[in-house]
Order: sequence, then C-alpha cells, then structure tokens
Amino acid sequence: MKLKEMRGKEPAELKEELFKLRREQFNLRMARASGQPPKNDQWTKVRRNIARLKTVLGEKPAVAAKR
Repeated sequence: MKLKEMRGKEPAELKEELFKLRREQFNLRMARASGQPPKNDQWTKVRRNIARLKTVLGEKPAVAAKR
C-alpha cells in the first residue's frame, strides 16, 4: 500500500490493516520455525509496511492537534 493511500484512510481502517500485517508477520515467523523454505522478501515488505502504518497513525493526531 502506498503512503498516499494510507494517509487517505481513517484510523480505524489503518488499525485493521496493521492487525492484518501483524498476523502475516506471525505466520511468516511460524513458517520459518516449522522448517518451511524462507520468504525473505516477504519479511522485508511486511516489516516496512508495518513501519509505514505506524508512522501514518502517529501523524494523524499531530495533524489534528495543529488544526
């Protein structure tokens, strides 16, 4: 998901997306622990998307406070 798309969404939608990404991260961790072949590119994508979402969620209250 692109940053512009994230900024256009409501905080509730962003939290739901964050929950989905956390679940995907957990599933990747369990797959690695069970000996399945690694999906290294997925690890990076999920981790970065989580960071992007957290950044946007942190920006929302700051922007609302300035108004």
